[in-house]
Amino acid sequence: MIEKRSRYESARKFAGENGKEPVFGGIRPREIGPTAGVLEYTVKEGDRLDLLSLHFYNNTSRWWRILDANPQIIFGADLMLSNYVGETILIPRSAEPGGGR
Repeated sequence: MIEKRSRYESARKFAGENGKEPVFGGIRPREIGPTAGVLEYTVKEGDRLDLLSLHFYNNTSRWWRILDANPQIIFGADLMLSNYVGETILIPRSAEPGGGR
């Protein structure tokens, strides 16, 4: 069950060819539009998405904002950035203009 106000709340369910029968009980990945980065950050050894989120947003659970702004980070689910040391990533606003999360 997806919680109200979740960033996955509007994600579409998988559907069969007729558009009604579910293929399986999951949801499609949510649509990720362009995220405006307001800061460039050079990744250092030991950086993790949750720790960058704590530093920039004062909240460890907003790491997904950084991940959304940097589609080149493929394996962000483990939160480690060791493969990106020395690369520049974008740090977006903590919320979208107009109150979006």
